[in-house]
Parts: sequence; C-alpha cells; structure tokens
Amino acid sequence: MRQIMTKRTLSPLDQVRRRSRVGLGAEAVEKPARASARAGVRRRLSAEDEKLLQQIMAQEQDFIPSPAFEEEDAYRKIYVDVPDVPKPDTTWYHPVMDDLSSRGNRTVKSAQQVILTGAQEKILFHQFNFARFQINKIQQDVWKTESRVPSPDHSAEILKWHRLADRIREQIAETNLALVLAMAKRTRMSEVDFADLVSEGNMALLRAVDKFDAGRGYKFSTYACRAILKAFSRQGMKLSKYRQRFPTDFDPKLEKSNFLEVKRSTFEKDAAEEVRRIVFENRADLSDVERTVIEHRFGLESGELDKPMTLEQVGQIIGVTKERVRQIQNKAMEKIRLQLEAHFLGNKEALEQQEAMEASEHAAAMGDRPSPDVAKFLESLSLN
Repeated sequence: MRQIMTKRTLSPLDQVRRRSRVGLGAEAVEKPARASARAGVRRRLSAEDEKLLQQIMAQEQDFIPSPAFEEEDAYRKIYVDVPDVPKPDTTWYHPVMDDLSSRGNRTVKSAQQVILTGAQEKILFHQFNFARFQINKIQQDVWKTESRVPSPDHSAEILKWHRLADRIREQIAETNLALVLAMAKRTRMSEVDFADLVSEGNMALLRAVDKFDAGRGYKFSTYACRAILKAFSRQGMKLSKYRQRFPTDFDPKLEKSNFLEVKRSTFEKDAAEEVRRIVFENRADLSDVERTVIEHRFGLESGELDKPMTLEQVGQIIGVTKERVRQIQNKAMEKIRLQLEAHFLGNKEALEQQEAMEASEHAAAMGDRPSPDVAKFLESLSLN
C-alpha cells in the first residue's frame, strides 16, 4: 500500500498561532538566562563574605592617621615604591611544648629569626593603617547614602582592604612572637599557668599592633613590652581575686561526700513516703487499734499541721495506759519494718519473718491459744 505524502496548507489563523508559540518559547528561554545573570551578580559574595561584611559595617573602622595617606598617589608610595620586608618563620613557635619539654634551653636561633629595623616597621604599619583608612573612607561614603547598604563594588573594595590589613597585622604579630615568649618566661608567675600567660601576651600583642603609631619614631618592641607586661599584671590580679573568692580547688572527696548526702536524703524521703503508704493501705495487716496508735503517734492522720500526740494522749483516746500504747506501737512498728524491708528494700530474711509472723497470728486466731512464737513475742513486749 502506497503512502501518499501531501503538504498541508496552513490557514492564516494557524500561521498566527504558530508564530505566537515560537515567540513564547524564545521568551521562555531568554527569561531564565536574564534571571540567572542577575542572580550571578547578587551571588558574587559567599555567605562567609556576607557575614564578614556585616561585621565590618557594624562599627566604624579605627586607624592611626598619617599625613602620607592624604598625599597624591599614596597607594604607589606606600605599597609599590618601598623595599620588601622579610617575613618571619614561625615553625619554631611551640611555647607550651617547649615549656613541658626537658630541653628548656631551646631558643629561636634554630630557625631564621627576623628582627625588623625601625624603617621596616614604619613601612608595615603605614601599609596596615592605610588599608584601615581606606575601609573607613568607604564606610563614610556608604553611610551618606539613604540605604546605608554598600553596593557590590563597595563590598568588594571593603573586603579587599580588610584582608590586606589582616594579612599585614598577622605578619607584624608573628615577627614579634619571640618577644611574648621571652617575657612570659622572664615574668614567670607560680599561680598563673604558663599557657594562659602566653595566650594573654599574644592578645596584648595584637592590641598593641592596632594602637601603635609608627610616626612617633619609637620601636614597636618598646611599646609592645609595656602592653604585654600590663596584660600579665592584669592576669595575675584576676587570678588573685578568684583565689580570694574561691580559696580551694576542686576536691573529688568533697564532691563524693556531697553526693552521698544527697542520695541519703533522697532515700530517707522515699522510705518515709513508703511507710505512709503502708499504713494508709494497711499492707502490714495492722489492726484497727494499731493503725489508730500509729496515725496519732506520728501525725499521719493530720499531716504536718498538728504535732504528734504523746503516749498518754493516745491512751486516753483508746482507753488504755500509756505503757500499753507503747507495746501496741512497738508491735505495729515491727510489722511495718518487716513490710518495708521485704518489699521496698528487697530483704528476703525480712520477708520470711513477715510470713512466719502472719502464719503465727493466723494460727493463734483460729485456736484461742497463741502460738509459741507469738507468746514469746508478746512476752518480750511485756518485758519492755
């Protein structure tokens, strides 16, 4: 069977519909492309950079001013037309390990030690403060706008200058690490841990880098030494105040004693509550007289509102002497003790004694004559 291929003739209406569908398809392809391009512009900063930018813009950037920052072509004079400053080697720096090691005479001479001249320090501090000056300048421009939000270009500039300042600050601090270590070993405090002393000295060194003015002509080590010594003194005073407030260290024995006290107190409360339930639910098979005596003698009936009654007062209620009340009380307490030890403390001997006592009482109740055990028990009560 032959297939005849014929070309279909489209009407003017079909041609218009086809053109509209083609146009919509092209627009659908073009819109995501434009949206992705805009999103790419918005997503130039990572989440970490966004967080860092917010921290920088949260407060005004401080810096040490210098007339060189306002000069024409200041960037070239500060960063380009200057000699290179040697960078330190910090592979030797293990202060805590050196302190614990038996080789206490180890020095930094085993590695390449960098000692900067006054001119080299001035170069680094000018570069460091010029970067912070640029951040402050951009902040002022941004805060003058209505939105007070940095543009993408401003954001990139702020982050660039901040990373540069942070890198130079780290270089200055690493160059002077030996200063902190030497002063920590010289001003050794018996009550201050050596690692805490070095850590406090490093923080003081970083603060000194932020505050030092190289334009005054002094060496940075002179300024940093005083800052580190002040930090050591503050650390010692802080520890001294702590010792006055807490004169003893942690003692495991005292902690264990306290634990036993708490456990004993909790056990006593639980046992007292169990005795109360034994009496109210009559688990010890107490007689009516015995329950009356126990409830009035220990205030179980009135709770904690009234004081417990004396033997004489209870005897007046049930019509017996106070000595007989004592005997009834002792017998009832023996039943409660056996019930408590048998079912609350898990004492098997107490359980056997309880069962024997119940059997004896049952046998005595069936015959009008008490069993030998009960007779002996009553005899002991009468002797008491």
